[in-house]
Amino acid sequence: MIIVTGGAGFIGSNLVHELNQLGHDDVVVVDDLSDGRKFSNIATAQIADYLDVEEFRAWFSTDRDPFGNIECVYHLGACSTTTEWNGRMMLDLNYAYSRDLIRYCLKRNIPIVYASSAAIYGGSARFSENVANEKPLNVYGYSKYLLDCFVRRQLGSVESQIVGLRYFNVYGPREGHKGTMASVAYHLNHQLLESGTLKLFEGSDGYAAGEQRRDFIYVQDAVNTTLWFGKHRNCSGIFNCGTGRAQTFTEVATAVMDWHGRGEIEYIPFPDQLSNAYQSFTQADLGALRAAGCELAYRCVKEGVRAYLDWLNA
Repeated sequence: MIIVTGGAGFIGSNLVHELNQLGHDDVVVVDDLSDGRKFSNIATAQIADYLDVEEFRAWFSTDRDPFGNIECVYHLGACSTTTEWNGRMMLDLNYAYSRDLIRYCLKRNIPIVYASSAAIYGGSARFSENVANEKPLNVYGYSKYLLDCFVRRQLGSVESQIVGLRYFNVYGPREGHKGTMASVAYHLNHQLLESGTLKLFEGSDGYAAGEQRRDFIYVQDAVNTTLWFGKHRNCSGIFNCGTGRAQTFTEVATAVMDWHGRGEIEYIPFPDQLSNAYQSFTQADLGALRAAGCELAYRCVKEGVRAYLDWLNA
């Protein structure tokens, strides 16, 4: 049995579909379908069972084991709204829930791969997995930082595999339910279809208009990295999950316009509410990932956006 929390969400649903492609239908999906529109992400997936997140928390928090042999837990369920400032809710969902699940897995020697985030780096200009580089700018990043700190205290004293993946800017199929938190590629595609104009932020933090840079990783590449650790049970630790490239928002917009063969860019004022809480530059340091033996290749923005729009506009 394989458990995927957040299995109806963005990365989680793509992971479930990839597990199906690899011949696994023994997948238990855990999620919160209060937003029932997410069901479409797994409507065609083959799964063994579905559990509401509260039911799932109840059985592992009371030390029950209804599934017997669990091969691996991919813990991708979280509140990923970076503009959310309800710290109590954020720490419950992203820290306490995850901490308790990790304890459950460690007790039973169940491998667990969980979603961390590049938001942990926040105000840092360095993106290697070092405590000195960890400066979250919002409570979302702080919740992920706390969990990674908890995990670091376990590493070296447990035999069970535990892996935290710091996902950078993931984009691709099955993210439409995320609304404002969907990727820039998703929003630019819809803007072009609606008006022909793609909107990017004016300059900020010393960057010219549209020249803010992020490490954009296509969701299939993020899934492949996640599953790589599921196959390499000797690897534990906290690792970046990005491409190792910093590319501009203008490059994303250009890739969208190239796919459609039309469009123009309009620069809009930088939002006041994002001041001091926005990462204008990210670039994953892949040193630790490569040292662990993961040599997977990652698509650049041009390649990834083309694959995404082939799917999105089919």
